Amino acid sequence: MPRSTPRRTAHRVGVLLLPLLLLVVAACSAGPSQRPPVAYRDAEQQVTPQPQAPGPAPVPPLGPPAQESLTWDDCTEQTRGELGVPALPAGMTFTCSRLPTTLDSPEAPGRGTARSAVISAGSGRIPLVVLGDIGGEPGTAFAARMALRLPPELLRTFRVIGMDRRGTGESDSADCIPIERRNAILGFDPRATDRTTLDRLVDSVRDASQQCLLSLDERLQAYDTWRTAADLEELRLELGVPKLHAVGRGEAARVLTTFAERFPESVGRMVLDGAPDPQLDAIAQGEAQAQGAEQVFDRFAADCAARGCPLGPDPRRTVSDLVERTRAAPLPGTPVTAGKITQAVLLGLRDRDAWPGLAQALAAANRGDGSAVAAMVAPLVESTPPAPARLDGDMITSCNDTTLRVPPQRSTEIAADWSARFPLFGGVFAQRLVWCGLWPVPQQALPVPRTAGLPPVPVISTAHDAAVPALGSDHMAEQLPSGVVLRWLGAGHGAVGRSECATTAVTRFLVDGVVPTEGMACPG
Repeated sequence: MPRSTPRRTAHRVGVLLLPLLLLVVAACSAGPSQRPPVAYRDAEQQVTPQPQAPGPAPVPPLGPPAQESLTWDDCTEQTRGELGVPALPAGMTFTCSRLPTTLDSPEAPGRGTARSAVISAGSGRIPLVVLGDIGGEPGTAFAARMALRLPPELLRTFRVIGMDRRGTGESDSADCIPIERRNAILGFDPRATDRTTLDRLVDSVRDASQQCLLSLDERLQAYDTWRTAADLEELRLELGVPKLHAVGRGEAARVLTTFAERFPESVGRMVLDGAPDPQLDAIAQGEAQAQGAEQVFDRFAADCAARGCPLGPDPRRTVSDLVERTRAAPLPGTPVTAGKITQAVLLGLRDRDAWPGLAQALAAANRGDGSAVAAMVAPLVESTPPAPARLDGDMITSCNDTTLRVPPQRSTEIAADWSARFPLFGGVFAQRLVWCGLWPVPQQALPVPRTAGLPPVPVISTAHDAAVPALGSDHMAEQLPSGVVLRWLGAGHGAVGRSECATTAVTRFLVDGVVPTEGMACPG
């Protein structure tokens, strides 16, 4: 589908006063005039109104039930097995389908075909699309797991719809990076700061990009957020609803804001559960993430100490020493290197309920048993049919979403700077900049969300989020003309389904159309 031209807000037209009038006003006024601006025409005074920027549109109605054309098949047992839960709540079933979409690659705009796997859960008659991060579990699994956390009231009204995003899960997946290259990229020394060492990472990334280009050809640059937004519009049409109601967590919030820029008339009740700062480039974004992850680790360490931490009295020192010991070689008999340990920590910090398990896994690794850490990072590097390794879709989409390419010398400088200031995670986020250095440059970056006249959009800002800093979510709420910030003072990636307070506020918005109070804060 060819890219559409974003709407532009109307220019404000000021009123030019005649020089004589200015002199008269200056001579006769004792202070600033409170009168409206006037213009003279044929000696007749007329009031010229000042154009006002449109305010938020009303919260849209839920609309009629779906009149869909998709064919759904029961996939309850398959989904239960993939989620790893022994039993499902009474009445909970899942159905699966395939969504045909337009590939729309840069080489063939508006042409080609693609397929997206979709899942449905809940008994409601109104579709609610739920999207997760590109580097997380496939969207169908994410939505199914989210459905298990949502209140019955919401599931009686809505049918939760999940979609495997382009290049992930069962949606024409991008399974193109050789496994040895995945291991090299994700297991790379997170404290490397010299050019010679970092050049080895560049070699691995070069080989990965070449293999993906050979494997995917013209599809390579069609896996991005811009075209995923168009997939959502095609999903809306197939579901047969006038507006698309949706929740996007973390990086997926950019899919929804891009959807709003491209298809503003299709926007229904939309919630951003954490959101990247829309005005930061990839360097500034990585720096903010590294800083935020360090702060969340300190909170994890304090929580661990309060529980009688298996990492000892100083968890940061213990983990730091473990990373240092595994920089040159993995744990004996395992593929667990310093890079994979750091990746495991970042993954574990996203779920507050998983913190005790993360502490146990790190303590075991510190004793030489890296099996739990290896299991945590395995989905990133190992393909488990039908789902591919998560690194491939993450790398391709992330690099296709930014036009910034950082040269090797600059990457080396950033790695040295961030490793010094953010000792656990600075190097990891600096290396993500290296990932895209040899990637084809997209035609344009993602649009900054600025469309006026949208319905209110609640944006949840989580105080301690290792993936999306709270300040970035605040900035997203400020950038959106109709953004409304809702703060959760807790820890984790995503508040919906975790914070009872935030989940209740989101449920009232989605079900009843009640907009949260600006700046409302939920306890941690």
